Amino acid sequence: MQDRYYSFEFFPPKTAEGAEKLRNTRAQLAPLNPKYISVTFGAGGTTQQGTLDAVLEIQREGIEAAPHLSCVGSSRESIRAILQQYRDGGIRHIVALRGDMPSGMGEIGEFRYANELVEFIRAETGDWFQIEVAAYPEYHPQARSPRHDLENFVRKVKAGANSAITQYFFNADAYFRFLDDARAMGVDVPIVPGIMPITNYSQLMRFSEMCGAEVPRWVAKRLEGFGDDRESIRAFGLDVVTALCERLLAGGVPGLHFYTLNAAGATKAIWQRLKL
Repeated sequence: MQDRYYSFEFFPPKTAEGAEKLRNTRAQLAPLNPKYISVTFGAGGTTQQGTLDAVLEIQREGIEAAPHLSCVGSSRESIRAILQQYRDGGIRHIVALRGDMPSGMGEIGEFRYANELVEFIRAETGDWFQIEVAAYPEYHPQARSPRHDLENFVRKVKAGANSAITQYFFNADAYFRFLDDARAMGVDVPIVPGIMPITNYSQLMRFSEMCGAEVPRWVAKRLEGFGDDRESIRAFGLDVVTALCERLLAGGVPGLHFYTLNAAGATKAIWQRLKL
C-alpha cells in the first residue's frame, strides 16, 4: 500500500485579523508535514481573490497548496483566467467542485456539474493540475437517489480526477460502503475521508444540516446535554472523532483530510492521539 497522506483545509480570511490568525494556525500545523493544504472558494467565486492570496502565501511557505475552484455561476472565460493565475503562481493542485449558487444570483453559468469543470480543466491545462473532486458517502443533499449520486461521482472521476475527498461523516460504515460501491463501478482513484473535529455543538448541527452529513443521534444528544460546557464538548468530540479515525485507518484508508475551520487545536489533538 502507498504511504498514507494527510491534508488540511482552510477558508480564506476576510479581515487582517483573520489572516493573522490563519498564519498562526498554519505555523502550528506545518510541523505535522501535511501533503498539502486546501483553501475553499466562496459560492460563485465570491472569495476568489482571498483564495488566490492564501494559496500563494502557503506555497511561498514551502507547503503544497490546493485552491478549491467551484464552477456554478461562472463562465468558461472566467474559469480560464483563474486557472492561468494559478499556473502563473506555480500551483499544481486543484479541488474542483460544482459549488453552490450565491444567494441573489439567478444565472447558473456555463457549467452545470463538476464533471464539466474537470473536463474543462483537463482540456485547457492537460496534466498540469492534480485534480481532487468531492465524494459524498451519505449522498449529496440534492441527489435524486444514492445510485444517481454515485453515478455523478463516477462521471467526475472519468472526466479526469486524480483523487477524491469526502464530505465529513461520523459513520465509518457509510464510507466503506461508498468505497465498495465506487470500486464496483470501476473507480480506482484514492478516496480520502474528510474529518470534521467537533468543538461546537450548534455550529456542527448547522453545518451538518446544510451539507447533508448525519450526526448520529447518540452523539447529538450527548453534545446537546453538555449545554455551554465547552471543555466537555471538546473532550467528548475528541473521543468520537479519534475513534472514527482509528477505525478508518485500521480499514486501510489512503489518508485523512481535516476540515480545520482555521483553528489548530482540535486537529492537532486528534493527530497526537492517533500518533501520526
